[in-house]
Amino acid sequence: MEGKIKLTQNEVQHFVAMAARCDFDIDISYNSYTVDAKSFLGVYGLDFSQILTVRYDGYNADFEELLKNYAVAC
Repeated sequence: MEGKIKLTQNEVQHFVAMAARCDFDIDISYNSYTVDAKSFLGVYGLDFSQILTVRYDGYNADFEELLKNYAVAC
């Protein structure tokens, strides 16, 4: 699955904590730069002025709700 989100620096800790609760891999990227969404330092190092792409291959209702909150229209 894939989603487009926008994060601020203040939202990173909550996003990573929610991603860490999932039992599947989650990647977050922009352009050709990809990091593990469960890594605080990796996600915090992203450019928050960019629209970020989240890719994952599992389902977690709480994580889906989180993505809806951060979703951007494309």
